[in-house]
Amino acid sequence: MDEPLDCLIIGGGPAGLTAAIYLARFHLDILVVDAGKSRVLWIPCSHNHAGFPEGVSGQDLLQRMRDQAQKYGAKIETDRVTKLELDDGLFAADWGSGRAIARSVLLATGVTNRRPDMDEDLHDDALARGLIRYCPICDGYEVTDKRVGVIGSGKGGVGEALFLRSYTADVTLIAPDRAHEISADDQARLAKAGITTVDGPAAAVAAQEDCIVVDTADGHYVFDSVYPALGSDTHTQLAEMIGVDLSGDTCVKVDSHQQTSVPGCYAAGDIVLGLDQISHAMGEGGVAATTIRNDLAKQRSLFR
Repeated sequence: MDEPLDCLIIGGGPAGLTAAIYLARFHLDILVVDAGKSRVLWIPCSHNHAGFPEGVSGQDLLQRMRDQAQKYGAKIETDRVTKLELDDGLFAADWGSGRAIARSVLLATGVTNRRPDMDEDLHDDALARGLIRYCPICDGYEVTDKRVGVIGSGKGGVGEALFLRSYTADVTLIAPDRAHEISADDQARLAKAGITTVDGPAAAVAAQEDCIVVDTADGHYVFDSVYPALGSDTHTQLAEMIGVDLSGDTCVKVDSHQQTSVPGCYAAGDIVLGLDQISHAMGEGGVAATTIRNDLAKQRSLFR
C-alpha cells in the first residue's frame, strides 16, 4: 500500500483552502478533493472581505487561494467524495475513479442555500446582478435605502427582515408558500419596524435591468433586491458515514480546536455551527490545520 496522506481535505471553499495553505506550508502531504460547488462561487463581488477595498469576486478569491495552496505543494482534485470510511485509524475516501487513504481528514463540505421558486437561468442571472442576494451580513450595505423583498416566514424570515430594516425603510416580507406563520410577538415587532407582510405563494417571475419582479397572492411587487430566507442544507453525509456527532441543528460538533467526536477527523467552515462568513471559515481552517499538524506530530516524527 502507498504511504497514506497526512491529511485529506474534503471541500475547497475558504475553510478547506486555508487549511490546505497552512498544511502545505507545514511540509505535510495533503490532497484537497473539491466538488466545485462552494457557495462563494455565487458571489459576483464581495466588498465585505478584508484586504479587497474595491471588492473581489468569489471565483477570483477561490482561484487565488487554490494557486497559493498549489504553490506550496498541495494537490487539488475536482470531484465529489461519495464515500468515507474509517479502518484501523486510517480514513479511506472514494470519488469517481479516485481513492485516497489518509491519517487525518478535514471536512469542509459546507452547506447549500435553498433557492426560491423561480427559473434556474433567471435565478443565476439575477444573482450575478445583485437582484438576488443570500447574505445580508455580507452585502446589506449594498441595499441601503433600496426596495428589499425577503422571501421567508417564521423566525428565520422575521429575523432576516428585521436585520435588513437597519439598512432601509422599504422592506417587505413575503411568505414562500401560503399564509405567513408568524407569532403575535413577531407580528408586533414587524409592525413597529414598518415592515410590510404579504402572503404567498411567492415566485420571482422577471429580472429587469435594475429590479426583480415577484408574483404573490397580493399581486406583483417590484424590488431592487430579494433575499431568500428559506434556510440551508448542511452537507453532513460523509461525517455521518464515520459516526461523527452532530448538533441538534445538524451541524458537525467540534471542540475549540475543530476536532470532531472521531479522533483524526476535523471540521471547519459552514458545516460547523457558527457565523457563516468567509473570514470565519478561514479562521477555522487555520485552527484546524494547526491542530492537525500538532496531533500528527504526537503520532510520529515530523523532523525533516
